[in-house]
Amino acid sequence: MFNVGDYVVYGTNGVCKVTSIGPIDCPGVSRERLYYTMTPCYIRDSSVSTPVDNTRVVMRKVMTRAEAENLIDRMDEIDELEVREEKKREIEYKSILLSCDPEEIVGLIKTISERIKKRTDEGKKITSSDSKYIHIAEDSLYGELAIALGMERDNVGDYIKSRLEEKLGA
Repeated sequence: MFNVGDYVVYGTNGVCKVTSIGPIDCPGVSRERLYYTMTPCYIRDSSVSTPVDNTRVVMRKVMTRAEAENLIDRMDEIDELEVREEKKREIEYKSILLSCDPEEIVGLIKTISERIKKRTDEGKKITSSDSKYIHIAEDSLYGELAIALGMERDNVGDYIKSRLEEKLGA
């Protein structure tokens, strides 16, 4: 169980802060059932409630600073996705995003980045699907890393780049 003040990753809402735990005042909802009420960190003027015993949407604690730094240090070792059927590419992208697994999201970002590079090198346009999903994946990953590392989300990309360059130079 999470506590008030905890940062959690909650499905496609990304990083949220638990603001209260208890029954919610909503018609047709039992006062016996406990809910987390959360504020998404990167969605303005929004709140989310979910039952404490919810198992349908992934909800987990935000990684620690050490876990975040370890993930960044291992990014070059994380494999790209192997999409076997082009028609199922978007389904695989969605599945990874719904898993909220940061390592899989890194693989997704690497896969899409490589596809974008290949297409632009061939003089082709970036697909709207790749553009959409790389944006969602980066927002998700960078949002969690920002909370774990205690920095602004806009600074995470530069931090990753400098940390990886530092690792390669060492």
